[in-house]
Amino acid sequence: MEALADGIKWFASISGVTAALMVSLDLGRRVTGWGFVLFVASSIAWFTGAWLTEDWALGMQNGALFAINVLGVYRYLIRGVDP
Repeated sequence: MEALADGIKWFASISGVTAALMVSLDLGRRVTGWGFVLFVASSIAWFTGAWLTEDWALGMQNGALFAINVLGVYRYLIRGVDP
């Protein structure tokens, strides 16, 4: 079970760093939106890894980050551009 948790946490770490790079480069709404999609996947992975290792503080943090990242997906990919 430890190897599974480690693999999930590595995915979470790499995807989170990649998402941060995508958002910080500010290459447009679409790239930023997909960065937030990757952040959502990262948050889910961190939450799963936290659950497997019973790290409740990390799980709580990524539950909150998940909600924030879903808002980012909505703002950049679903809602569209404000007039």
